[in-house]
Amino acid sequence: MPTPDSRAPLIPAGEGLRSEAPQRWLIVGLLMAQAALLHFNRGAIAAAGTEHLIKNELLSETEMGWIYSALLIVYTLMMIPGGWCIDRFGPRWALLGMGIGCTAIIPLTGATAWLPVTSLFVALCCVRGLLGAFCVPMHPGAARSISLCLPLQERGLANGLVTCAAVLGAASTPLLFGWLMDRLTWPGAFFAAGILTALVTLAWGVLSRGHPVRESVPAVNSPPNGPWETPVDPPAAVPPTPPIVSPARPGSLVYLAIAYAAYSYSQYLFFAWNQHYFNEVLQLGTEIGRRNSTITLLGMAAGMVAGGWLADLVPQRIGRFPGKSLLPLAGMVASGLFLLLGVTVSNANAVLGCFTLSMAALATCESPFWVNGVALGRRRGGLSGAILNTVGNAGGLVAPIVTPLFSDHIGWRGSLAVAAVICLLGAPLWLKVDPGDN
Repeated sequence: MPTPDSRAPLIPAGEGLRSEAPQRWLIVGLLMAQAALLHFNRGAIAAAGTEHLIKNELLSETEMGWIYSALLIVYTLMMIPGGWCIDRFGPRWALLGMGIGCTAIIPLTGATAWLPVTSLFVALCCVRGLLGAFCVPMHPGAARSISLCLPLQERGLANGLVTCAAVLGAASTPLLFGWLMDRLTWPGAFFAAGILTALVTLAWGVLSRGHPVRESVPAVNSPPNGPWETPVDPPAAVPPTPPIVSPARPGSLVYLAIAYAAYSYSQYLFFAWNQHYFNEVLQLGTEIGRRNSTITLLGMAAGMVAGGWLADLVPQRIGRFPGKSLLPLAGMVASGLFLLLGVTVSNANAVLGCFTLSMAALATCESPFWVNGVALGRRRGGLSGAILNTVGNAGGLVAPIVTPLFSDHIGWRGSLAVAAVICLLGAPLWLKVDPGDN
């Protein structure tokens, strides 16, 4: 009796369309541009706060902290409704709406400079909260777009490239937005960022035509939805109310989301306190601290691309299950061990090497999280991706807050060791994630 080839790309019947290679990688390129610019815009307020708002005593550090958090709080709260919108209207329209909203909101951030100082704090909280609401479709929408346009064996690399672009966009913010502020003032820099956002949004709206605009099952022998899309398979009977998660194992999405929360705890800790650790805890000074924190961030970006490539390769070599789980499990274990090693060594260069390897290993897991998170949702991939991101953000939001609290009792090295242990505890949850026929 023949057995199915575990390396064959399996796509649920009738779910998604696959485009020709040049056009589908054009979509990936557009998603990369959106991700990089979105994270550039998200980090711009921190650059403005450090160099102008706090420095000129317009706002306190505590007030700026609330302004930074306003985006993340609204972003997390709106994630589930955003996932529903992605499935209801399709990722193309969701991402187009995101771009239009961001184009309007980002210049408003600069316009708050014209308000009285007494109103500045409230205005910036409101503007950043609105930006958080419009940012929601980016990552679940990108992952859903990739699942609809690319064959299974290319989705890992595509997701890795998009998340790598997001990290590079965030890493470029201090230098590029600082350069804009030097020439245009901080309000003018936000207006310039708004113009750039409008151009990228226009490119997405024009060049993504033909991309699936709603997840629907095409009729047999029906013409493709766009000029470069072709049906993958004739549709099978579709249940009137498809399940939110794959029937392969009902708890898979739950385990995956909890693992993503453990992953995000370490990632967000480094985003928030990496430079502080080098600057103040190791007392290396501002210049070396900036350099070292940038190096660890670049290591993370490289790990995301490598992880995407391996996420496509490993399951083809050893089968979907446990092939899809092996890479992220190993990545989280390696990340936790390198982080533990980094807090035990005393040489500054050794610390940098361990931290960079830890973040690179952790980043190899990013693409598998998104590939599996969307695939487990089947026809509700946008919603399942949103659930994944909501739980992950919950873990990530905790880390910047509790890390300095832990440091008061067990020191900064102990606080980072806690993150390593959480990462190690989250890794085995991947053994519970069964992709089934996805």
